[in-house]
Amino acid sequence: MSLTEDVAAAIAEIITTFHVAKVTVEEDGQGGAWVVVDPVPTGQSYVQPTTWIRFHIDFLSPATDVYPHFVRPDLARRDGAGLGEAFAATPWGQSGEMAVQVSRRNLRHDPNIDTPVVKLLKVLEWIQSR
Repeated sequence: MSLTEDVAAAIAEIITTFHVAKVTVEEDGQGGAWVVVDPVPTGQSYVQPTTWIRFHIDFLSPATDVYPHFVRPDLARRDGAGLGEAFAATPWGQSGEMAVQVSRRNLRHDPNIDTPVVKLLKVLEWIQSR
């Protein structure tokens, strides 16, 4: 099954918004897709200035929240402290590759406002503010 119209539109919006990054899309066979945006800035708190970020856009988008997001497994704070709440090292994908999961669920998801690109920007802003 190919991407739904809404998922394809969301991906197009991500590509436009992150035009200086490489956006990789892998269809999930159900109308949704796994998306990787690389690179994105991490902010001043981290040793690594950039990361890739992965997430799944469900075929029900925009009715569903995009959750969770995953970033590079070696993400580390400059001050040596742990990453803190909502970050967890975890195997990702079918290969079991390690990543850091960023858990920022939106319990008040509004499909008219909370598009996949809006969620991505909010997650990145949250990471950068830690």
